[in-house]
Amino acid sequence: MIARVLGSVAVAVSVTFALPATATPTSAAGRWLTESNQAIVEIAPCGAALCGAIQKVLKVDPKAPKTDINNPDPRLRQRPTASLRILTGFIPDGSRWKGKVYDPRSGRTYQSFLEVRSDGTLALTGCVWKLCQTQRWRSAH
Repeated sequence: MIARVLGSVAVAVSVTFALPATATPTSAAGRWLTESNQAIVEIAPCGAALCGAIQKVLKVDPKAPKTDINNPDPRLRQRPTASLRILTGFIPDGSRWKGKVYDPRSGRTYQSFLEVRSDGTLALTGCVWKLCQTQRWRSAH
């Protein structure tokens, strides 16, 4: 009887250790240079999630608006783009982070994923339905 109980415990322990561990994504917190080298975005914890804001505009386009004029909410159209929060609500999703990215040029928000790659770059993927586009950001440290 004791041998059968110990055998069952051994099987349960073996199965427990054989199950794959849930992947935790590498933290995307830090300062990142956008793919176009136009801005530095700082990603940091905001509550239980990660968020990111434009920290510094590096290439100023004289024709570009200085405020968030394309925002669908008229009350937000006076916000300066130089400090705009563009990444919101990123939570762990397997080996990556899932949240939303706001594009001030179009005023649209997209489902998005962040993943720190093995080469140290940050892959930012924005999706509309099943169509996705990825940018590679580099560390700005």
